[in-house]
Amino acid sequence: MNSIRQVPSRVKTKRTETNLGAEREHFDKQQLSSISKAINSNEAPVKEKHARRIILGTHREKGAFTFWSYALGLPLSSNSILSWKFCHVVHKVLRDGHHNSLQDCMRHHSNIVETGQLWGNLHDRYGQLVALYAKLLCTKMEFHMKHSEIRANLEVTDEVLERVAGTDINNVFQLTVEVFDYLDTELRLAETVIRQLNTSIAISTLTSGQCRLSPLIQVIQDCSHLYHFTVKLLFKLHACLPADTLQGHRDRFHDQFHSLKTFFNKARDMMYFKRLIQIPKLPESPPNFLHAASLAKHARPVVVIPDEDEPEQVDDDDDDPEPLINVSDVTMPSMTVPQFDIFDQTFGPANGGFDDRDIQIENLKRDFELLRADLERVKGEAQRYITQLKSQINSLEAELEEQRVQKQRALVENEQLRMELEATRRRNAEHESVQATFGEAETRAQATEQRYNKLKEKHTELVSSHAELLRKSADTVKMLSATQQTQEEVERTKQQLAFEVDRIKQDADMKLEEQKFEMEKLKREFEEKKAEVERVKGTLQSNEKVGEQLTRSMSALQAEKERLMHSVSEKEAALSSLRHAAQLQQSSLQQERERSTRELGELQGRLQEKSSREEQLQQKLLDEQFSLLQGTVSEAESIIQDAVAKLDDPLHIRCTSSPDYLVSRAEATLGSIDKVTKGHSDYRTNMRDAGGLLRALTQFSHLAADTIINGSATAHMAPTDHADRLTENCRGCATQSLQFLKDLKSKASLQRADPASIRIVVQKILRLGEELRPKGMDVRQDELGDLVDKEMAATSAAIEEAVRRIDEMMNQARKDTSGVKLEVNERILYSCTDLMKAIHLLVLTSTDLQKEIVEGGRGAATIKEFYARNSRWTEGLISASKAVGWGATQMVESADKVVLHTGKYEELIVCSHEIAASTAQLVASSKVKADRNSTKLTALQQASRRVNEMAANVVASTKTGQEHLEDKDTMDFSGMSLIKLKMEEMESQVKVLELENQLGNERLRLGELRKKHYDIAGVPAADLSEGNGLAPSSASEPSSPKPSKPSIMRKPALAQKPNLPPKNMFR
Repeated sequence: MNSIRQVPSRVKTKRTETNLGAEREHFDKQQLSSISKAINSNEAPVKEKHARRIILGTHREKGAFTFWSYALGLPLSSNSILSWKFCHVVHKVLRDGHHNSLQDCMRHHSNIVETGQLWGNLHDRYGQLVALYAKLLCTKMEFHMKHSEIRANLEVTDEVLERVAGTDINNVFQLTVEVFDYLDTELRLAETVIRQLNTSIAISTLTSGQCRLSPLIQVIQDCSHLYHFTVKLLFKLHACLPADTLQGHRDRFHDQFHSLKTFFNKARDMMYFKRLIQIPKLPESPPNFLHAASLAKHARPVVVIPDEDEPEQVDDDDDDPEPLINVSDVTMPSMTVPQFDIFDQTFGPANGGFDDRDIQIENLKRDFELLRADLERVKGEAQRYITQLKSQINSLEAELEEQRVQKQRALVENEQLRMELEATRRRNAEHESVQATFGEAETRAQATEQRYNKLKEKHTELVSSHAELLRKSADTVKMLSATQQTQEEVERTKQQLAFEVDRIKQDADMKLEEQKFEMEKLKREFEEKKAEVERVKGTLQSNEKVGEQLTRSMSALQAEKERLMHSVSEKEAALSSLRHAAQLQQSSLQQERERSTRELGELQGRLQEKSSREEQLQQKLLDEQFSLLQGTVSEAESIIQDAVAKLDDPLHIRCTSSPDYLVSRAEATLGSIDKVTKGHSDYRTNMRDAGGLLRALTQFSHLAADTIINGSATAHMAPTDHADRLTENCRGCATQSLQFLKDLKSKASLQRADPASIRIVVQKILRLGEELRPKGMDVRQDELGDLVDKEMAATSAAIEEAVRRIDEMMNQARKDTSGVKLEVNERILYSCTDLMKAIHLLVLTSTDLQKEIVEGGRGAATIKEFYARNSRWTEGLISASKAVGWGATQMVESADKVVLHTGKYEELIVCSHEIAASTAQLVASSKVKADRNSTKLTALQQASRRVNEMAANVVASTKTGQEHLEDKDTMDFSGMSLIKLKMEEMESQVKVLELENQLGNERLRLGELRKKHYDIAGVPAADLSEGNGLAPSSASEPSSPKPSKPSIMRKPALAQKPNLPPKNMFR
């Protein structure tokens, strides 16, 4: 009977292998199909059924290995939409997949980072989203790997959050910052998606919009939990830290709160989310963390996903859905019982109702339980040994750190000793005059250096012992890694045993299934079973062999277990020996440390004794330096007093000096005062060295005395007012110098001595000397007068030539053009001719007024001497004449170009402005020296007004002609659609902005050009006011009742372009 019941065993093994292979192949095929359909380049959201199958696959294989094996082959770098869907699926796998999926995804962290960086550098809408999504995934994986107790779906209780945060406030602070960063990446992705939807005017009912919006479901789920985490953690921080410290955290939370609330409100209004997710409502205002009772008012936001199955559309190439439970293996009890009864009635019970294989299975189970208990015990012992090793390593590392600190402290002390020795040597070199006194100190310094060398040798021995300890620590780490490898081997053996037991159970289940199948077959074909008895016996023998093999494998496992136990005992013995060696090394290091401490104490005592002697020598040196300073100051006082005595000496009255020499002496004195100030500050900083101050005082005393004497000598040749002031300032210089030297002689007043008052008096002497200098001596008289006449004649000639050329252009225009163009050209040329005539009249009037000024002001001097004496005024006339002639020439050339249609009307307008400005400059220059009641001045002012009117006529005729000749196309927008009009409007706005930008740049360039022009051709206003009485003012008001005195070289305001405000194009 037993042989008949064991008939299907051989068939069962083959069918088991076939079924397992087929199931694995079907699983792989289904996962590949789901991944390829979920992650594609179509701009449509990921179907829920494909994502669900991928997630179920991670739970079936307890990880995401299969998913990543297929996902790595996707062309993520070629399509941004495909990369976007890939990130969405990875987010779903992290949230809803098996918990081991986090480790599998973390192995491919670099691939996700590279994908984000690739698309972040490209200007693509989906590429920007992929870059943000990749950063979000990396942040999520790093956070959950660091805090493994918080699952990737963030669904943890407050107790778990409290346990993760711990009691250390630093850990709570750090965890809060990490949660802030986590929430920032989520909100940044959501805001970018919604902003792109608003920009592209997409709606949530289209597939393009849903493709972007579908990942926000997971973002909403994450944000709700992260918001709750931040509230809990901030309340906990405020309970332990002051409010001022957490001001930055509160500001950051308020920003995130408003961003999250805006995001939830926008998402709640979209039709896409209304049927898929129930978004919670946040409170109107953020929690008040300064009030602890506000925590009770906080309610955890809950996101609800409705339990509605997605209506799956059957695809043509869709695989059959995988059944979650294999119902084919289950047989109803009502069917099995009658079958067993019929079989037992026919053949009788087998072995009293028990099978030998059942007994073997029970024995194997018992052996497996024993092995499991042994493995657990071995694992516990190994873990205990590892803990002991780690504690020993920690103690050794602490000892090493202590030795390292002591070594660093010894190095610092040695460095201090070396620096002190070097300072001592430098001081000995500086004080060669007292070398005999320092002989004994040098011998002791050499002894100290020898001890330092000995200490350095000790330090070398400490470094070598420290290196030896590091090597032993490395050996300990290697032994620990070997123990960890042994533990990993034990784990692998455990997994293999578990796999064998699972396989045996599967074999037993399959055997039972096959037996049922054979019993049904025996009921139908009873006669044929007699011939199969022999084959069943052979099958029984093969089963016995399999049992023997299992027994041998169990014995091998037992031997492996004994070997592992022996290895663990050997490792424990090695660790004990290593611990003993570390203790011996520690005792030797302690002895060395004590010996080094004693030697350092002796050296410090000797150094203190030496430092006391050096302090005595330094005090002696300070006294000597101060005595040298007092001697120098006394000598300087005698020099200054001698110079002051000469001011009242009758014999000194005959001495004279030039203002130029006085200015040179005063400038040299100012330089010596700077050196005295620097030497004084250096001496206050280092009172052991007074050399710089002594040299500066010596030079200052001689230069100050020289300045006083030469100032008095210059006052003998100066006017009375200047002479009195110069003599008074010379006495003040002597008084302030003596007061400063008196302060330097006393240690009490040495620190507050300041030569600033001396500097002020010397600067006054310098200014008086410059005032006494003769003016205008560098002007060549014979050239300046002739140059004025030449420039006025050249200006008149240029104007006459311009009138002649304008007449020629008018005749040529009448021949070549007709109609409107001829009328425009004639109008422009007539206006230019009138302007030239007005300018010519102005130049003639200015020449007459100039002659009147020269005749009335020169007196007995010649005309050239008058021009030389008023050189600045003369230079203004020359500059104005040149500008008028140049402007006339430029206007003719611009008019010629306009008539020939090769130039621009704006050039003619600018030339008109420049001519008006130049004539205004000429008028202003003439008015400076003219009599107010002069009739020629009145005629000049009338001519100036005439020039301004003619220049305005030129500008008006030019603008009128430009308007007549320009073609103005009628704007017909009747055939344009709304979108086309909007596009045209945007292009027009772009052009307006570009032109405004160009206008601003050109104005800046014009300003820089004018600055450069003034720097090259002009003279500063302060210099213009000297000698000729001109004050800087505007030259654009020639008709003012009070005649102003403008800057001659400065362009008038007429030449400036009006500063119009930019038009506001956007209303």
